[in-house]
Amino acid sequence: MGQILAIAGATLGWLAIALAATGIAYQLFSAYTLRRFFANPPRLPRRTDPVTLLKPLYGDEPRLFENLASFLTIDHGGPVQMVCGIQRPDDPAISVVEALRAAHPAAQIDIVIDPTVHGASGKVSNLINMIPLARHETLVLSDSDISVAPDYLMRVLDALDRPGVGVVSCLYRGRGDAGYWSRFGAAGLSYQFMIGVVIAVAYNLAEPCMGSTIALRRETLDRIAGFSHFAAPLADDHAIGQAVIALGLGLTVPPMIVTHAFSETSFRDLWRHELRWQATVRGVGFWPYVGAVITVPLPLACLASLYTPAIGLGLIAATLLARLVVVRSVDAAVGRRSAPYWMVPAHDIMSFAAYLAGFFVRSVDWRGATLKMKDDGRIAAATEQRA
Repeated sequence: MGQILAIAGATLGWLAIALAATGIAYQLFSAYTLRRFFANPPRLPRRTDPVTLLKPLYGDEPRLFENLASFLTIDHGGPVQMVCGIQRPDDPAISVVEALRAAHPAAQIDIVIDPTVHGASGKVSNLINMIPLARHETLVLSDSDISVAPDYLMRVLDALDRPGVGVVSCLYRGRGDAGYWSRFGAAGLSYQFMIGVVIAVAYNLAEPCMGSTIALRRETLDRIAGFSHFAAPLADDHAIGQAVIALGLGLTVPPMIVTHAFSETSFRDLWRHELRWQATVRGVGFWPYVGAVITVPLPLACLASLYTPAIGLGLIAATLLARLVVVRSVDAAVGRRSAPYWMVPAHDIMSFAAYLAGFFVRSVDWRGATLKMKDDGRIAAATEQRA
């Protein structure tokens, strides 16, 4: 028995060393890819296309007014309609939208207040209720916690106009709006999640469709039967992208970045957020999720140091250096720092724990609702489990 345990320990030790070394190489390669991906962005002409912006809302998040207002101050020469969807007549987001209307009296801002539920996903139910008010052929959906730069529509519409493209999505960096834990979450998004998406996009390893932006034509939405089929998948944004791809159309992610605002005020809230992300990624593809272990080399290097301290400490030092290269590359691409540097290794440790927990999580919290995960990646509200 002792010999078996020794062999198992040695195997795990060398596995940790190999995975940590691979993860270090991945970090350096991702920094190189990131710099190439965002190098020399093209200058684009001002657009005049009529556009409808779809904004499903829930509650008064920190800086919600500012996030929504960023879509009304974009550099765009054509009509822009914003449709804000709300499901409760007492939702505090209503007052934010009213304040937005007062601050931008020339803007076309419509509110849909409709509690009708069309499935487990409150967000998709909201979208289904909103779509009848959309006036224009070009639809741009984004989450309520997204903020954009003035050239946002120029770049999104330019990408949507490319031959064969049916849907456009956007990379996003993190911004902490609610103190320490929100900045902690922003560190993980900017310095870990985003680089993984850049690698996937740059080398055609995946076709990510994300809630940061989903831009498509109304004709395309009609061809995938609207939003009605996407109230069950946990990764509803990914499912929309895959449905468009199934039509024979392309999905593209242009070299631009929007901002995702974190509002978590406690470790508990952030942990639930992280678990939901991990469960979403696992639901999209199990084996890619397994392979994602190399994206967090610091915990692996720490495990390696338990087996062979000399090699492990060298890997820890190399990992910290590689992560610094990544962080500096991200900051250069984004044009600002998302979080203090010291938060990056601390978040890497937490992210590894969430990654491991992601193999076992069977329910997630979303906007105050508990959603139960099914084996096929679909979700059901807790009250629907008997059906």
